[in-house]
Amino acid sequence: MSDHERPLAERGRLDAAAAGRKLADTGVAFGLALCSTAVRTRETWKLAVHEFPKRPKTVYEERIYEASPGELIALLNETPDDAQNVLLIGHNPGVQGLADILAGASEGDARERMTRRGFPAAAFAVLTFSGPWKSLEPGTATLADYWAPTE
Repeated sequence: MSDHERPLAERGRLDAAAAGRKLADTGVAFGLALCSTAVRTRETWKLAVHEFPKRPKTVYEERIYEASPGELIALLNETPDDAQNVLLIGHNPGVQGLADILAGASEGDARERMTRRGFPAAAFAVLTFSGPWKSLEPGTATLADYWAPTE
């Protein structure tokens, strides 16, 4: 089967639910989720979102699969300005590169942990940003938190 059609392994299913719980614990109310169309990201999202108090609007986006950080920024630049707290469910190396490039600043040891751990399956970074989505560019966000299943 192709990489795009590859399902989650059992470990991935457990980690996806744990990531959902940890994301819910942040208290962030996500208004929009942009999810890759790959089978494993859709499965990850379905398992994670069950842990949320409220399900955000979900858009399955083909352009996330194998996207570079620049392509992901371009996609986020298209986000309507009324969309607050957007969650992107994607793939490495694009997602880790995106978090690293966007984060002009970091809170606590989040950047050190992200650099050390990388982005294993189900890992996430929480970035904060003020302004319209079309102005999102490298260095304009703050890395507020990072979590990986082995944290």
